[in-house]
Amino acid sequence: METLTPHCIRISMAKLTISFAFLLSCSFFASTEAYDAGGSNGNITIKWDVVNWTPDGYLAVVDMFNHQKNRNIEAPGWRLGWTWPRKQIIWQMVGAQTTEHGDCSGFKRNIPHCCKSNPQVIDSPPGTPYNQQIANCCRGGVLRANTLSSFQVTVGQAGTSNITVKPPMNFTFKAPGPGYTCGPTKIVRPTQFTTADKLRTIQALMTWKVVCT
Repeated sequence: METLTPHCIRISMAKLTISFAFLLSCSFFASTEAYDAGGSNGNITIKWDVVNWTPDGYLAVVDMFNHQKNRNIEAPGWRLGWTWPRKQIIWQMVGAQTTEHGDCSGFKRNIPHCCKSNPQVIDSPPGTPYNQQIANCCRGGVLRANTLSSFQVTVGQAGTSNITVKPPMNFTFKAPGPGYTCGPTKIVRPTQFTTADKLRTIQALMTWKVVCT
């Protein structure tokens, strides 16, 4: 079996991430599934779609939908956190960033974006370069009622199949105001996307959902 060198892995992941980021930034996909009708009670629904495997993990798109009819999340905006169940790392993010880098001293080349076991993620600001955006990102954390905020994350040291990958746990969603309590991470039916020409349906490899009230 051929062994990938760090250089090859770096090139492979970079090409994969850039390619998928470009598709998303152009709104190439549209979800064919509506968000939970239960959101009318007023919650933040987080949906985590694994859309591609990488040499040591996966590429995912994370959506946060504000189901609150009468409450906007204003500046300084939302902050999303979770705990990794293993020793996962974040190689790269598009449309958002973590607040801390963490201890990545174990990596001599290709330094990850974040090595913390409990990362905290914030939205990228308006004016972020176009090649670092995806659809529904980069509003400085502002999330209007009944709207969506999204980012893309490349996760490493995570397993590369539906059997070996474990979803993140202990989600937190912080925003100005009274705060939120997040429920457990649930594996749900994979999201289906349609291409812009509506001729093809593409299914996520895995989908997880968390509801914060």
